[in-house]
Amino acid sequence: MKILASVNRVPGGLMVVPLFIGMIINTFAPNLLKIGGFTEALSGVGYPTVLGMYLFTVGTKMTLKAAPRMLKRGFGIMFAKVGTATLIAVGIAKFFDGEVFGLSTLALLVSLGDTNSGMFLALTSAMGNKDDAGTYVPQSIETGPFLTMLILVGAGLANIPWLSMVSVIAPIFVGAILGNLDDDIREFFGSREALIVPFMAFTLGQNINLNNVVTGGLQGLGLGVLVLVVTGLACITTDRLLGGSGIAGAAASSTAGNAAAVPKAIALADPSYAALAPIATVQVAASVIVTAVLTPLLTAWIYRRARNKDSLL
Repeated sequence: MKILASVNRVPGGLMVVPLFIGMIINTFAPNLLKIGGFTEALSGVGYPTVLGMYLFTVGTKMTLKAAPRMLKRGFGIMFAKVGTATLIAVGIAKFFDGEVFGLSTLALLVSLGDTNSGMFLALTSAMGNKDDAGTYVPQSIETGPFLTMLILVGAGLANIPWLSMVSVIAPIFVGAILGNLDDDIREFFGSREALIVPFMAFTLGQNINLNNVVTGGLQGLGLGVLVLVVTGLACITTDRLLGGSGIAGAAASSTAGNAAAVPKAIALADPSYAALAPIATVQVAASVIVTAVLTPLLTAWIYRRARNKDSLL
């Protein structure tokens, strides 16, 4: 049986499929895994532990050994994506009471501000050059809930104790230190990030009721298109201004699969977001799927334009 192959055919499958399995269990048999011991540890109550493990592995991959050109373009693309996400989310919060067309500030900020790393690396490796792929090193700062927390607190949209923010960045920070001190540690933990993702998604899903899909699903599809168009335009423009072809910018026009875990992490730090987190999670998950389909098409289009331009020179 090709179960894993089937899961991988789904955009962001390692995150999306276990997430929906967890939601099905929580909706129709919420007490199925609540029998104590190790089994219950793999239910929704185990989510913070698995998230901590994931953040550590992400940290080990943040290397400082990158060429200045890669760093310049990478940080430029990151600031374009996160800056665009921040402007839109804060604008919605300030002028539309935190929601527009069923999309909350939380869902907008999370989906617009985090790039699908696997897709980015695959697309830039296939259509770009070494510098294009290398720009993801600084962009990896987007990963996880810390940057989202920082923006929400900085904009006055959340009341998150500083220790809660430290608790999020601490695993990343420790992982980054160890990963930069020892290449073997970076390779060992960094290469196993994908192993943790399904467990994180499964435990997250058991905190969400599928009834929320009715409320959040359709808006999530629109959210995915918004992510592609808005962040795609910002990142492509920035990439070209910094000397790139626009391929790396186009490849950054997606929502990361692990971004679906961020709304719940924010709600754990600030309970005022608890009611919004389930719907935001479904919307972000929908954006993951939509951009997984559309971002490669956008990147291929930019690639063809760049190749045609080079052929005329």
